Amino acid sequence: MMKLIIQIPCYNEEHTLGRTLAELPRSLPGIDCIEWLVIDDGSRDRTIEVAKAYGVDRIVRFPTNQGLAKAFMAGLEASLKAGADIIVNTDADNQYSAEDIPTLIQPILLHQAEIVVGARPIWKTKQFSLSKKLLQKLGSWVVRIASNTKVPDAPSGFRAFSREAALQLNVFNNYTYTLETIIQAGQKGIAIASVPIHTNPVMRPSRLVKSTPRYVVRSLFTILRIFIIYKPLRFFMFLGSLPFSIGVLLGFRWLFFFFFETTTRTRVPSLILAAILILIGFQLWMFGLVADLMAANRRLIEEVQLRMRRVDADAAKRTVKDVSPVKQGSNVHFEL
Repeated sequence: MMKLIIQIPCYNEEHTLGRTLAELPRSLPGIDCIEWLVIDDGSRDRTIEVAKAYGVDRIVRFPTNQGLAKAFMAGLEASLKAGADIIVNTDADNQYSAEDIPTLIQPILLHQAEIVVGARPIWKTKQFSLSKKLLQKLGSWVVRIASNTKVPDAPSGFRAFSREAALQLNVFNNYTYTLETIIQAGQKGIAIASVPIHTNPVMRPSRLVKSTPRYVVRSLFTILRIFIIYKPLRFFMFLGSLPFSIGVLLGFRWLFFFFFETTTRTRVPSLILAAILILIGFQLWMFGLVADLMAANRRLIEEVQLRMRRVDADAAKRTVKDVSPVKQGSNVHFEL
């Protein structure tokens, strides 16, 4: 039985969640069972009441606001425990068209990809300013370089994950999951694809992008951090090569003047600066070697974690098959 769970992270979404849920499908070709999952990230309004009224099958609740990234990961974990084969993540503000869900999951059903990202028509979206469109394209280009993937719309939150991909993902950043999961998938060799999607008119301002400059800075730090985590040796080798090369050039310059200059000038400051730069470069290389050893340990820990997750997910799926299906609208709760 192929089971699809559509998860929706929510934070004070009583005014938009109902419309989002009303457009979600309950049956799709190639899917035997569809459930809806709402992750309530410490909402203080009637988000939960709206979710129950529209027959959401499962609800995960945080007592306080934890951030989008933790809500996303809590949804993946709950979906795996519920026996999901495919997980679709969408926003509660109805930004993404639910009619595109069949297109989104098709590459997974055909075993062409493990993660599928919906690519919005950025240039045709009237609500985006020109600066935002340019920054979206620039950010996606940087993510493609860092992840070695071809995802044209990296910040898009409309995504589908296979069970195997969801088991392998970890999110270290508390701000957002969008960029990190793409870079992580690229570095881990998880097959990722992109499909064109449609968007609905904006119903409220973005709560994640409160300030474009701030969002850009935080996104760049996220990309840099994930790249350091997965490619520490390459990063520190490049970083250390700059001062080391300058130091070596200054050292050769000092030797040239020492042997061939006829004046009595000693040029000691140049020699000291060359030695300092060479030491800085060498230390950065040592940091890279240590970080690479730590990365090897992290990979071993992730393999152990993956096996434990797979065992738990297999046990959960067997349990789901052995019991009668949850009636739609029964609102199973998980308190975190």
